[in-house]
Amino acid sequence: MDLLRTYRTSGADLPFGNPLAAHGVAMEGYFWRITDTASGRVAIALIGVNRGPRGPWATLGLATHPQRFLAVAAHDGAEAHPHRLGARAGRAFHGDHRSLHVRLDGGSLDATIEDPVLWPMRRWGGSSIFHAVPGLNQYWHPWLLGGRASGRAVVDGQEWEFADAQVYGEKNWGKGGFPDSWWWGQAQAFDDDAACVAFAGGQVHAGPLRTEVTGLVVRLPDGTVVRLGNPVASPVEAHVSDTEWHLRGRGHGWEIEVDASAPLRAAHVLPVPLPHEHRNTAGAIEHLGGSLRAEVRRRGRVVWRGTSSLAGLEHGGLERAEAELRRRRAPKGAVGAPPR
Repeated sequence: MDLLRTYRTSGADLPFGNPLAAHGVAMEGYFWRITDTASGRVAIALIGVNRGPRGPWATLGLATHPQRFLAVAAHDGAEAHPHRLGARAGRAFHGDHRSLHVRLDGGSLDATIEDPVLWPMRRWGGSSIFHAVPGLNQYWHPWLLGGRASGRAVVDGQEWEFADAQVYGEKNWGKGGFPDSWWWGQAQAFDDDAACVAFAGGQVHAGPLRTEVTGLVVRLPDGTVVRLGNPVASPVEAHVSDTEWHLRGRGHGWEIEVDASAPLRAAHVLPVPLPHEHRNTAGAIEHLGGSLRAEVRRRGRVVWRGTSSLAGLEHGGLERAEAELRRRRAPKGAVGAPPR
């Protein structure tokens, strides 16, 4: 048991393990995304449970679209559930597989989750065989690929009630926080409510092992879940900027193409933790209402294609996000000021 505990505290999981339980690494992140197709609204909520020399603390965030609301905080004290999915930071944040409750400056969110569509592949999570590699800087697992969320959000004094909205959830964790560079996307609100697309990529490393990997997951309308991204058996090629995401993946008879875009002026700048410094910093350019088109082929035959105008799209990197934040804070009319 001690050997297994040591292995898990490196961030790794054995085949058929439980990636939802806390590992005890420097950063254990949890993310929920609610997409209300009927109203065209989106909300995201995030918590990173961080371990630093001064004890546990949390990175918290709540954002909405099209109302461009963003609240972030560094909260002293936090805990991640040791046996199942769940994270808490005092009264400011509590989330698990059944509900979500957030209280941040200027905004709140309360939601219940019903009929969850859980990750079906028991052997590995979203990072596939990389889950078994100890000491990686980042692991990724999209544990919730659909379901119904009902509740209420209040941001800047405006109330939004939603019922049977689509919901997505994921975890990411690692020994040092976030990679030097990464990209991410997630979309529902397709013509068929059962469809879901998610991807995450970046530079991963553990000791001398360094590589660039992108995991791409599609849940088809018939319930089939396709996961590509193993570098040899099912590689995914990604070309990404702050405003465009183009992915091409193939393997096991499947081919998936994803093309997405969003204007920079509509993006949020999200925080990421520096766990050992006990503070957050600007880390990711995040779009909540981007456009995404996906096409899935099986042995050359198109089995599904769909388009969403409420896609979440992210391009991460400390230098890139800090430069964008400085640009937005520049006085209007000054060189480098953001476009309106």
